[in-house]
Amino acid sequence: MGALLKLVDALLFLAFLLLALVSPLIDFQVIFPRTLFPHFLIDLKTWYIRQSGDYIMADSPHFVVGLVWLELLFQWPLLLLNLYAFLAAKTWYNTTCLIYGVSLVASMSAILGEMVGSNRASNTLMTIYYPFLGLGVLAMLRGLVACSSKATITGTRPSNGRKKRA
Repeated sequence: MGALLKLVDALLFLAFLLLALVSPLIDFQVIFPRTLFPHFLIDLKTWYIRQSGDYIMADSPHFVVGLVWLELLFQWPLLLLNLYAFLAAKTWYNTTCLIYGVSLVASMSAILGEMVGSNRASNTLMTIYYPFLGLGVLAMLRGLVACSSKATITGTRPSNGRKKRA
């Protein structure tokens, strides 16, 4: 179990690091003016939309704008906290993984629900978004496994109502 947990931690660390770098550069273009970003990042987002057919990023519907604000104000700081907690071996890493995982699964459920319901998403686009749902589930499980493995039952045996004689 220890080796599997270390493997999961390594995968989560790499994913958190990648997302901590990519989110401010690409995703936040949905909510901030284009003038704040260098041209090569705008071109990169445009190329991605053209290659993947990501109509969600191209159209930026209102619910996606709201989800990107959630990502900026809640999920991205959690990513940074997870990276710090992992590197500094903080005990609250499990809790922040759980919180991030739940938030990511909720966000991805809304996006994937729109994609499946609209029938506009290609298989390529679905294969881009489904791993994020998997990442959220993995982060949730990482938070839960660590909590449940440390749980111990303490206490005394229930008394039968009679006092023992010496």
